[in-house]
Amino acid sequence: MADAVIVVALLLVAAAAPAAVVNRDPARQALVLSVLGVLLAVLFTVLQAPDVGLSQLAVGSALTPLLVMLSVRKVRRRPRAKDGDR
Repeated sequence: MADAVIVVALLLVAAAAPAAVVNRDPARQALVLSVLGVLLAVLFTVLQAPDVGLSQLAVGSALTPLLVMLSVRKVRRRPRAKDGDR
């Protein structure tokens, strides 16, 4: 039973990782990255590493996507520079 859970978690991670790379929209990439972080946290917990799972849950599914979204928001809000304003 435990082997089946590990295989399912690995397959979900293997499906989510390329999905984060294939997406072209940074907002969607951040969302898929967050889902990937949660799936990796589940995988680490299933593999009996709950401390790594908790840190992955905090960093990989919350902080990193949040920083990506804030960066995208900052870049999109920046006014365009004129040709002579370099």
